[in-house]
Amino acid sequence: MKYLNLFYFLVIVTFANPALSQDADEVVDQEPTTVEALLALVKEGKVKEQAENARREAVFLADKNKQASILAAEKRELARQERIADKLEAEYKANQEILRVKEEAYKKELGSLVELFGHLQSSAGESSSMFANSLTSAEFGLERVAFLNELTGKMSETTELPTIREIERLWYEIQNEMVAGGNVVKFNTTVIDVDGETSDCEVTRVGLFNAVCDGKYLEFASSKGQYAFLPRQPAGRYTKSAKNLGNAEGGDQVKFGVDPTGPTGGSLLANLIQTPSLAERAAQGREVGYAIIVVGIIGVAIAFWKLYSLYMVGIAVNKQTKSKTADLGNPLGRVLKVGQDNFKKDIDTLELRLAEAIMAERPSIERGISVVRIISVVAPLAGLLGTVTGMIVTFQQITLYGTGDPKLMAGGISQALVTTVLGLLVAIPTTLLHSFTASSSKGIISILEEQSTGILAEHSESS
Repeated sequence: MKYLNLFYFLVIVTFANPALSQDADEVVDQEPTTVEALLALVKEGKVKEQAENARREAVFLADKNKQASILAAEKRELARQERIADKLEAEYKANQEILRVKEEAYKKELGSLVELFGHLQSSAGESSSMFANSLTSAEFGLERVAFLNELTGKMSETTELPTIREIERLWYEIQNEMVAGGNVVKFNTTVIDVDGETSDCEVTRVGLFNAVCDGKYLEFASSKGQYAFLPRQPAGRYTKSAKNLGNAEGGDQVKFGVDPTGPTGGSLLANLIQTPSLAERAAQGREVGYAIIVVGIIGVAIAFWKLYSLYMVGIAVNKQTKSKTADLGNPLGRVLKVGQDNFKKDIDTLELRLAEAIMAERPSIERGISVVRIISVVAPLAGLLGTVTGMIVTFQQITLYGTGDPKLMAGGISQALVTTVLGLLVAIPTTLLHSFTASSSKGIISILEEQSTGILAEHSESS
């Protein structure tokens, strides 16, 4: 209540003092320090706000009038476009009716030619797809494929008929392909090497089946329209026949490995190329396979060396049996020499000396035979070791990747089977060679024993 009375007092004093009201305008631009200055500031702000509002109202009214004029113009444009759309729709309907009449007249004029043009279109399309991958495209070019594609597109639109010249060319291209399928021709062209470089080569094309150059088989790269050497060639006997074909002259008859599935992708040749060689088969056995091969080579070498040495010893022993003179260069001669040196002694001593001489000759005769026997026994065991190792690898692959992709298991299975085969391939010949060498050595030792028995019998008779 006290402050309210004070406020009334200040208001009364303000209006009562003309000097304060005159100075109000000066106080507006300054910080209000009195009630009169505050009132003046409020009054001035209200006046400015009213002026700003009036300006905004004027601008809004002006924009409103402008938008109204724009809206009216757009409505007029919409009406004009609708009239144009109605006109175009009417023209479209009229054209549709004209087109229907024209199509009926077109079909009536064609008559039975519709079926003919349909066959021409299908023949052109099939020929285009066949020529695109044909071996003859490198010789005749890909222009005929472009022509056939253009002819197919032309006949599919049914707006333009093929000309007689185009129909004749279609017949010519098909006939030319049929004739080329039965000819063996030579021509020079560029061939893509394995490293991607191109070089000139004399190509021999055998019908539509295969093409060769310098004794190597070629394939047709349809994307480039050129021949290319196969990344991997078949076995040597096939490349040899291809080389003979390339060197043959007109009228010569040569043997040549033809792939009858050549025009459809050459599946037989591809399978033949993918067949691994002996070296690749051996490589599939890995470390165990290499060990079996090395051991087998050693065993066979020892066996043949032993057979040769026993053969020479057998010749010398047989020669010695026909001679009474002891030759120290062969086992029988050395045994006979011992018998001659101890012939005058008692029969027991002579028998012991002859037995000792035969026993002395036995190690040299049987040397190496036991090695061949051991190898013939160890080789299949090594093959079994490789089989077990390969199966372990296979089961590890199954554990890690499952059985979805058989290629992941192929390595382990190949090792398991190849090592088994290698072990048997080593065991079978070494077993046979061991049997031959053992029988040869036993035959020589039997001759020694037979001759020593004869010496004993002769000594017994002389006594």
